Amino acid sequence: MEDRDRRPLTAPLAELERHLMNAYVAGAGHDLNDLLKRDDEEARERLAAASRFASARLAEIEARSHYLHELRGEE
Repeated sequence: MEDRDRRPLTAPLAELERHLMNAYVAGAGHDLNDLLKRDDEEARERLAAASRFASARLAEIEARSHYLHELRGEE
């Protein structure tokens, strides 16, 4: 297999994080891809807020997952 045939490595939850960020900015009436292309203060602030939102939700999801594993006696 050649390098060009391999898919790039991504973080396991990267796609979910992007969806969460997209939902956050869409709720504020913006498009994530448009914000990523911009280089103004408002875009940076909205992207930072979306990132904080996604991080908080991912932490919540991870905590729930660990809790369910503990309930089932899994490690």
